[in-house]
Amino acid sequence: MVILEHIQKIFHQNTPNENHALVDLSLEIQDGDFITVIGSNGAGKSTMLNAIAGVYPVDGGKIILDGQDITNLPEYKRAAFIGRVFQDPILGTAPSMTIEENLSMAYARPKNMTLGWGLDFNRRKEFKEYLKNIPLGLENRLSTKVKLLSGGQRQALTLVMATMKKPKLLLL
Repeated sequence: MVILEHIQKIFHQNTPNENHALVDLSLEIQDGDFITVIGSNGAGKSTMLNAIAGVYPVDGGKIILDGQDITNLPEYKRAAFIGRVFQDPILGTAPSMTIEENLSMAYARPKNMTLGWGLDFNRRKEFKEYLKNIPLGLENRLSTKVKLLSGGQRQALTLVMATMKKPKLLLL
């Protein structure tokens, strides 16, 4: 379950450009729920997702995931249980690295391991199995640099990367 309690996010606080992006936002999402957030430009949709993921620290309120207060937990620690797929798939990948290297980084997240740890024959087989679930032929292109993929292929890859460790919460 995800609970947002009275979330506040203010950008450029105490300046002429002060912007109250989230004001007293409260929301409860039950396990298994699939929700869609709809709003106009500047309504705070991305800010809310970034606050949940830990990209933006909140200025007030609490973020609770499965009974644990994660409000002050840094983004890299939240990555252990929150998967994220960005609107722009380049943000979720390292374009100059190969598909296999990107999958290795996602596999090792959030552990502090070297890239070499994630690259071995058994893991390569596992990556191919993940990629076979999406009928784009990426399982045969593990050595291809991500920047050479189409936008749709990159987006599919980021979804695989975000879900391979079975996160408690998936933000799309």
